[in-house]
Amino acid sequence: MPAKIPTTVITGFLGSGKTTLIRHLLQNADGRRIALVINEFGELGVDGELLKHCGDDACAEGDVLELSNGCICCTVAEDFLPAMRVLVERDKPPDHIVIETSGLALPQPLVRAFNWPEISTKVTVDGVVTVVDGHAVSEGRFAHSVSAVEAQRRADDGLDHETPISELFEDQVACADMIVINKTDLLSEDESDALAARLESGSRDGVHVVRTSMGALPVDVLLGRGQAAEHDVAARHEMHHDHHDDNGHDDHDHDEFESFIVTRPEIEDPKAFAASVAEVIRTHDILRLKGFAAVTGKPMRLNLQAVGPRVETYFDRQLGRNEPREARLVVIGQSGLDRAAITAALTA
Repeated sequence: MPAKIPTTVITGFLGSGKTTLIRHLLQNADGRRIALVINEFGELGVDGELLKHCGDDACAEGDVLELSNGCICCTVAEDFLPAMRVLVERDKPPDHIVIETSGLALPQPLVRAFNWPEISTKVTVDGVVTVVDGHAVSEGRFAHSVSAVEAQRRADDGLDHETPISELFEDQVACADMIVINKTDLLSEDESDALAARLESGSRDGVHVVRTSMGALPVDVLLGRGQAAEHDVAARHEMHHDHHDDNGHDDHDHDEFESFIVTRPEIEDPKAFAASVAEVIRTHDILRLKGFAAVTGKPMRLNLQAVGPRVETYFDRQLGRNEPREARLVVIGQSGLDRAAITAALTA
């Protein structure tokens, strides 16, 4: 059976920076063919046009589908499922699908829809990413313009839930595999730290809270999380239960990302090495680690992929005759990683 197409759901209120994050993703797709399903409709209604004309091979016009009949979680059967079938039944399906939800959407019903028989064998939820306006949330608002969110709500005749904005925000956070605090350039370091701590304390174990400005997240942090969230909806608690099922600001180093490569001799025991990698990740709060390794006595190359402390390994191909028998690992995290300590731990 062909592998399921990974799908990333990006949620967050109007103005949080979802479209900017997606544009950055597309401009740095590194050869991936990414299809977009756009459900957000802002005051100007320009999200789809911005993404259609981003000028990148990763987002050709035919790969962008707009759902404009209202909030996606209220139109699953009418809009979402047909759109997904269009994408997965193409002669050349996309490598990855990204869904930008309306800021009013409850993410849990959308994630549950991936269990519907029409698409359950063809797509999987790679991860749910919730984007928050760091400046607004730190000031007690859930969006830059609460009035714009309310206007969006009034304009959606098909909306069948009237969830208070505070509860909707909590639903978006509760469903997330990653919470992106955007617009950190508008916060002081203390404000940013306090907000991150607050969101971390209110989220599930294993959820990463990352900070950035202008949606500049590394693609390897955003994609390839392998969460299969549709099988874990019960853990993504909903506050709202009666939904139908059918310029001039200081820059801070902490809102940037860094990566570096660690090279070490071949490994002896893949299982033990994976366990040590998981421990290094936990100790140093590494977001993503990936790479390849030669294993003593084995002719095949070991592929290693880690998202948070979850480490997966498999042999992917024969090592070349002149290929060095070593391990090369890419470490990705927010700036400030202790490179020396991480390198020492991975090469021990």
